[in-house]
Amino acid sequence: MSSEVARILAAAAHGEFPPPDGSTTVVPQPNPRDAGVLAFTAHSVVFTDADPEWVRAELAATPSDPLAATMHPGFLTALMARTGRGMNTIDLLTVADALPGPPPLELRELDDPSHPRVARALKFRDEVRVWAADGGVLILGRGVAGRWEAAIEVDEGVRHRGLGRALATAARHLAPGPVVWAQQSPGNARSVRVFQAAGFRPVASEALLVAH
Repeated sequence: MSSEVARILAAAAHGEFPPPDGSTTVVPQPNPRDAGVLAFTAHSVVFTDADPEWVRAELAATPSDPLAATMHPGFLTALMARTGRGMNTIDLLTVADALPGPPPLELRELDDPSHPRVARALKFRDEVRVWAADGGVLILGRGVAGRWEAAIEVDEGVRHRGLGRALATAARHLAPGPVVWAQQSPGNARSVRVFQAAGFRPVASEALLVAH
């Protein structure tokens, strides 16, 4: 995690955010896979190998409040066209400190690359590990700029019993690094509540550009 994106994320994880001055920082991609936009409070970070001058000109031409321009559909569409990439959604990016000791529920590690969640995680993360509980799955892997990211899935039949919160908390115990990150779609209120109940703090909004 030696890239500029990694440095910005590491600082934000400890409460040190870019200055809320309404500006946009444009930095190179940390690797060929990862490109996108991070929108902090009144400061955005665009990490792309596209020409920074083009990025700034496109932002200036975006019909939007300047503070929201980097997440405006017009700018994101132009950035996707420029880079030849696609995008899934704009996520809420959250982070939590790692916790000592074993996780609060019994888990068994899986080694099945054909599992749907494993197959999907391998498209976006490295060093993926997967654990299963009765009715749920926890995934850990290295995502953007090498950060450790967690994702969970709970079967519909066992929802509303605290399993999601337990899995999100387990991620904090199993994370190899000092912090663990997680993304939630803002419209998925259930997921947002689960991760915040497990101690994950909102940091930014994030739009990742996915290579076709």
